[in-house]
Amino acid sequence: MAKKKKPGKDAVQSIRGVSSLEEAKAWMGARGITEIECMVPDLAGVGRGKIMPVSKFLSGPVMNLPLSVFLQTISGDYPPYEGLVDSVVADSDLVIQPDFSTLCTVPWAHDPTAQIIHDAFHRDGRSVELAPRQVLKNVVDLYAHKGWKAVVAPEIEFYLVEPNTDADYPLKPPIGRSGRPEIGRQSYSIQAVNEFDALFEDMYDYSEAQGLEIDTLIHEDGAAQMEINLLHGDPIMLADQVFLFKRTIREAALAHKIYATFMAKPIADEPGSAMHIHQSIVDAETGKNIFSDDDGDPTPEFFAFIAGQQRYLPAVMSILAPYVNSYRRLTRDSMAPINVQWGYDNRTAGLRVPPSPPAARRVENRVPSSDANPYLVIAASLACGYLGLVEGLRPTEPLEADAKGLDFELPRGLLEAVAALQYSEEIATVLGPSFVKTYTAVKQTEFDTFMRVISPWEREYLLLNV
Repeated sequence: MAKKKKPGKDAVQSIRGVSSLEEAKAWMGARGITEIECMVPDLAGVGRGKIMPVSKFLSGPVMNLPLSVFLQTISGDYPPYEGLVDSVVADSDLVIQPDFSTLCTVPWAHDPTAQIIHDAFHRDGRSVELAPRQVLKNVVDLYAHKGWKAVVAPEIEFYLVEPNTDADYPLKPPIGRSGRPEIGRQSYSIQAVNEFDALFEDMYDYSEAQGLEIDTLIHEDGAAQMEINLLHGDPIMLADQVFLFKRTIREAALAHKIYATFMAKPIADEPGSAMHIHQSIVDAETGKNIFSDDDGDPTPEFFAFIAGQQRYLPAVMSILAPYVNSYRRLTRDSMAPINVQWGYDNRTAGLRVPPSPPAARRVENRVPSSDANPYLVIAASLACGYLGLVEGLRPTEPLEADAKGLDFELPRGLLEAVAALQYSEEIATVLGPSFVKTYTAVKQTEFDTFMRVISPWEREYLLLNV
């Protein structure tokens, strides 16, 4: 009888990820892990799942969750099931299976704890089309069938704010180590970042413990607004990292009695927060960037990818800007784009081509907001580029002037954006008709919830004047 192969030393020492249940057992044993958080990202990018003892996980790592976890709105409501799914089916269990490559520690937990991201399957083995991670996998597979591989690098902006327990009060910048809140604009200021040194030291420690590869940390334009850049790589791996990073910075901030928020527009007079996505496509066999030819010049594929983004980004706007608040960021005369113009190193355009050597030629999508689900943002952006490639589209001429004064080419509100997604047959073909139908129903329900709230603006200007 052949001896059972023992887990390799590298599997035990790995910070992030193993390849099997047996290796996971050794990995957790080496770290004294007692609990594990089993989670699957929902439509909003919230981790849903269960916390269980390690012994229970190792005895049966597959768990069950109802389909309704992918129907829930950000406020915890559900859209009408009619036309989407049978109510009995909505509460029927899915098979949630761990992706062992995502196994890592929970460094802020009091007891030794691990976490692992799961994928969702129907009981007959089919992938759940509504699961955001699966939506992204489907888009990645479309590229693979063409012999291509997408490479992405996300940039995520966020604010640090004072704890706010009463939603009626506006958010304010937190107190730094100087004992004073930040005022004015401190873009790229090292000193302004240093105000929160202890918090960011924890953030880096937490990130390192989880294998999250942070490239740079910078101070953005807004008061206590920061940006994290992640190293480029595989779209699914990078979406996992953004998903985990959002949780990481929130936990690091809470440890210092500060909130970290990824709201697109948390403070009225400050800039909004974006999730810029840098995108390039390489040949799957050679690894060569298909956006550059042998002479280093841009290829027809490069221009077709841009053209696909120009044509289809308005149709996926409700994914890139998923909430009512998201559209408060997209205003004229701000650094947030209002159209799908493109240009070389033009940050006023929705699509920017950064300066780079030919091997690193890429397209930066500056439209998405930081409140969006990273799996869906990357999937939607790559879907637009894919359609441009397969349809052989041609872009407009690159813009050298300021794009902020041009006409709006993007939806200006959530309902307009949802309608654009509903009526795009091309996007439904790529992202999946069932996903599009469910996602738009969830967004409409969220808008209905928003409309039940009376805003301060209405009380200020309508109370005694109309």
